[in-house]
Amino acid sequence: MYSNKSFLKSRRKTLRQDQTKAESILWSYLRSRKMGVIFRRQYSIESFIVDFYCHELKLIIELDGYIHGEEENKKKDIIRQNILEKLGYKVVRYRNEQIKYELKNVLQDIWNQIHKN
Repeated sequence: MYSNKSFLKSRRKTLRQDQTKAESILWSYLRSRKMGVIFRRQYSIESFIVDFYCHELKLIIELDGYIHGEEENKKKDIIRQNILEKLGYKVVRYRNEQIKYELKNVLQDIWNQIHKN
């Protein structure tokens, strides 16, 4: 059901190279099993590229910048999230401002998402 689609490879590479400051900060905490599970960044699922993905938990973490506040983009995000959730994925969203000002709370929330059992 999932895979890094080859036709999206160059787009994923560009997104990794041009990551936002918030993505860079969060990735420094998610990489190398620091949360106890493996995360991938800029991973494609179906025709979507998600910011961070844990296959083991089918957990997607999305970071939203200012552009996601625009009405048209909000609608697209809702449709996209609904499709991913219907495919069995859990989608958790944070705003870039949360990474900047509430990082400790975001990391705790992610930890809770990973380790809830």
